[in-house]
Amino acid sequence: MMNSSGVLHKTPMNSSEPKPLVAVIMGSKSDWETIRHASETLARFSVPHESRVLSAHRTPQASTEFASSAKERGLQVIIAAAGGAAHLAGVLAAHTILPVLGVPMESAMLRGMDSLLSTVQMPAGIPVGTLAIGKAGAINAALLAIAILALQRPDLHEKLEAFRKEQAETILNQTL
Repeated sequence: MMNSSGVLHKTPMNSSEPKPLVAVIMGSKSDWETIRHASETLARFSVPHESRVLSAHRTPQASTEFASSAKERGLQVIIAAAGGAAHLAGVLAAHTILPVLGVPMESAMLRGMDSLLSTVQMPAGIPVGTLAIGKAGAINAALLAIAILALQRPDLHEKLEAFRKEQAETILNQTL
């Protein structure tokens, strides 16, 4: 359920709970059905994160403020999902030096190609790491965020190695 500030899910912020390291931002609540896979993947790895709705076009001031203050609030990676014009990841990246990972949402008209091209086509100097359209992109954005965090967190590095090993074993154990 979304509260009045547009937050769909937020890691509890009491003294015993860690501050979010990753933000999962979507352009509209309708993107949740796809981007929730990023949140679920982060949760599987016990990565504290928050998920909320911000729009590059409908809430430009709030988007700018969010990105500008993200590092000071302890965030280390931002995942941004949007469809159509899909400017959200680029707008957030323009206001922070944190890694921004863009997930294009599938659209009815062009099946997400418009979103992909809007997300990936950034001017030199403002990078957005762009993932696949839809669910695969959401999962991979979370895994890439975890890999970034794992550079400084041995526990996440071990979990990521175990995950990769489990994936390989699943494929190798398949029979026809």
